[in-house]
Amino acid sequence: MARTTRRKLASPPARAPGGRRRQTTETQAEKLRRTIEEMIVGGELQPGDRVDEADLAARFKVSRTPVREALKTLAATGLLEVRPRQGAVVARISIPVLLEMFQLMGALEGLCARLAARRATLPQKAALRKVHERLKQALAEGDPEQFYAINSEFHDLIYDAAHTHFLADQTRALRRRVSVYRQRVTHQPGRMAATIGEHERIIEAIERADGDAAFDAANEHVNLLGDNMADFIAMLQSGNAPGDRPT
Repeated sequence: MARTTRRKLASPPARAPGGRRRQTTETQAEKLRRTIEEMIVGGELQPGDRVDEADLAARFKVSRTPVREALKTLAATGLLEVRPRQGAVVARISIPVLLEMFQLMGALEGLCARLAARRATLPQKAALRKVHERLKQALAEGDPEQFYAINSEFHDLIYDAAHTHFLADQTRALRRRVSVYRQRVTHQPGRMAATIGEHERIIEAIERADGDAAFDAANEHVNLLGDNMADFIAMLQSGNAPGDRPT
C-alpha cells in the first residue's frame, strides 16, 4: 500500500536581498522539484510512495501552483506518475524496462569513459585515484551508504572528464531515474568488493588513454550481466525490492 510521506521537507524558499521573499512561481517550483527529486534519488521516497500536493504546499508555505508545476516536471522525467483523482506517486519500473534502462546506462557510461580516456586532464585522473582510495576505505569500514555516495562521486568525475555536455546530462538523468534500484545493487553480497576491481579497470584504461578498453570496462561495470542479473531480478521479486517495504 502506498505511503504518504511525513518527512519534514526543506525550508521555505529563500528570501531575496533585503528580506523580500522571491515571488516567482518558477523559482519556487524549481526548488520544490530539486527537493523532491533528492528525496527520491536518496531513497527517502520509494517507488509507490504517494507525494501529497497539499502536504508539500503546507510545509513549504507556498500556494499549490508551484507544487503542481514541480510535480508535473518530475512526472515528465518519469520520476513521478500523476494519476487522475489519486495524485502523484513515485513511479515504479517493470523488470523488463528496468533491465533495458541498465543496458542503456551501461552504453552511456561507456561513452563517457571512452571520451574521458581521450580528454581527461592529469588533475582529473588524479582525482579519480583519490576518490577510488576513499571507496576502498568505505569498503573496509563496511558502510554501504557511504560507499554508494562516494561511488556516485566517482562516476560524476568520469562525466566531467569526458568534457561533454549533452551526453553527461543524459547519463546523469538516467542514473537518477534508476538510483533507488542501483542502491539495492550496492547492498547485494560481494557487490562492493567487485566494484573496486571494476573501477580499477576503468581508471587504468583512462590513464593509458585506451578508449575502447575504458568503454568496455565502464559498460560491463554498470550493466547487469550473468549472475548479477539473475540476483538482481530475484531481489526485485522478493520482499526486499524498493517499494515493497512495510508501511
